[in-house]
Formats: sequence, C-alpha cells, structure tokens
Amino acid sequence: MVAPSCIGVALLVVMLELLKRLGKEYDYLILRHFQRHIASRTFSPGDACCSASPTPGRRILSFRASSLQQLTWAVIHGVTVGVAYIVMLLAMYFNGYIIISIVIGATLGKFMCDWMVHQVAVDGKIQGERPAAGIQETTVCCS
Repeated sequence: MVAPSCIGVALLVVMLELLKRLGKEYDYLILRHFQRHIASRTFSPGDACCSASPTPGRRILSFRASSLQQLTWAVIHGVTVGVAYIVMLLAMYFNGYIIISIVIGATLGKFMCDWMVHQVAVDGKIQGERPAAGIQETTVCCS
C-alpha cells in the first residue's frame, strides 16, 4: 500500500508543476493577444485607451483582461493553490517515504514541465521577449 501512495504523491507533485507552468503560459498567451491587438491598430494622440505619460511623446496603453480570461486565470490559480496545500498536508504527515516522493515528484515535474528558454539579442532586438517574472507563485514556500 505504501508504494502506490508514494507513486500517487509523486504524480500529484508533477501535476502541481504542470499547473504552475500552465498558469505562466496562460499569462503569456493573454499578453501576446494584447500585443497582437495593439499591433493591428493605429492610435491617434487623443485615443481613449491611451493615458498620459511623464515622458513627452510616449503613450502608455492600459489593458484589462476580459471576464472569461480572468475567470480562467483564477480557476487555474485556485486549483494550483489547492493542490499545493494538499502536498503541504502530505508533507506534514511526517512519513519519510512520502517526503521523498514529494522531492522526487518536484524534481521530475521541474524537469518535464519547466524547460528554461532564454533569448539572447544579437542584433539589438529580441522577438517574443517575456517580461522578467521574479517570484510570482504565492505557494513558492510550499512547493
């Protein structure tokens, strides 16, 4: 009974890493959608979507996700936090095999779901550059 439990815990942690990646990719999808929307339009200085900027000649555009996009993002985030707390409770079970399974699952999940992609500018431009993220997960201490 211990072996299937350990395998299940490891797979649960792999699923947690997959959910984290899914959340990040969904964020980037929404940003790319906004960038395509901006690229397809030309804006005049008096446009309602443009706000004043401290730098003359520079416009800042504000973007708000649609209700469906926000709901989807919230559901992904909620499921991720829920799974992270379940993993935390499993770790508090104080069973060495379960804790080792959590570490193995986190290692496998990071390996399978979070390949590092870095772009280096050769000609001064980077196509599809992603913003610097920092620590964005609220459950970073639990995973």
